[in-house]
Amino acid sequence: MNYFWKKAAPLTLGATLLLTACGESNNGDNEDDAAGDGEGNAGEESLFLEDGKFVYALSGEYRPFSFVDENGELTGFDVEIGLAIAEELGVEGEPYQISFSGIIPGLQDDRYDAIIGSMGITDERKESVDFSDPYYVSGAQLYVRPDSDISSIDDVDEDTNVAVALATTYEEMIQDYTSDVSTYDSDVVALQSLAQGRHDAVVTDRLVGLININEQDLELEMTGDLIDTEYMGIAVKKENETLLEAVNEALQAIKDNGKYLEISEKYFNEDISQE
Repeated sequence: MNYFWKKAAPLTLGATLLLTACGESNNGDNEDDAAGDGEGNAGEESLFLEDGKFVYALSGEYRPFSFVDENGELTGFDVEIGLAIAEELGVEGEPYQISFSGIIPGLQDDRYDAIIGSMGITDERKESVDFSDPYYVSGAQLYVRPDSDISSIDDVDEDTNVAVALATTYEEMIQDYTSDVSTYDSDVVALQSLAQGRHDAVVTDRLVGLININEQDLELEMTGDLIDTEYMGIAVKKENETLLEAVNEALQAIKDNGKYLEISEKYFNEDISQE
C-alpha cells in the first residue's frame, strides 16, 4: 500500500481525501509538488489513501471487539469504530483480519493503513508504530474456574499454568509471576481451554473475559482486582503524522457527535472511553 504526499490544502475532517491507484507512476508530478511548484500551497500537506479506502487491521478473534458473525462477516466494537472513523475521513472503511502476532509487521509492510485491534499503548510498541490518543480504557484481569484456590494475581507462582493470547501485553506481564505460560492466537480460545480444565488461569482484558463467559456460558469467574489499567490506541506507521492527526481528529469527532457512545453502549452498555 502506498502513501503519496502533495502540497495542498490542509487536511481537515469532512474534506474529501484525494486518492491514487496502486502502482500509478506520477513521480515527476509528486516531486514537483513536494518542492513547491508555485501553486501557492507550499508547506501544507494532504493525505492520499489508496483506492478511496481506509484499511485497518484486527484479529477477528477478540469478541466482542472483533469477531466473525454467523454470516461470516467481521463485526464488533473495533470494526465499527474503524468504519465510523473512515466515514469522518470521507473514505470507505475496510477491516482486514490478521493474526495478532503478525499485526505490527503487516503495518510496517504497508498491508493496511492502521491497526484498530485493541492494542495497548506501550513504550516497546512505540518503537515500532505511532499511536493515536487512547480510544478506550480497560485492564488485565485474572480468570479462573470456580473451584480454583487462586484468589488474586499474588497466588500465581512458578507452579501455576496461565494461558494468554500470543504477542499481547499479557504474555509479557504474566512472565513476572510464572514461566509456565501457554499461548493461543485468541483470548477466546484461551478462556475456552481454561473452562475445559487445561490451565490454572487466564489473563485477558476484563471486558473480553466477562462478555465471553456470559455469551458462551463458560464456568469461569474473574478473581482479584485489575492487574493493571491499559490504554488502547490506534496504531499507524511510524512518522505518518498526517494520517495520525486525521485519525485523532476523526476519533474526537465521533466522540463529540455521539457515534462513539452509540457503538460503546451497543457492545458494553457503558462508555468505555474513560477509566
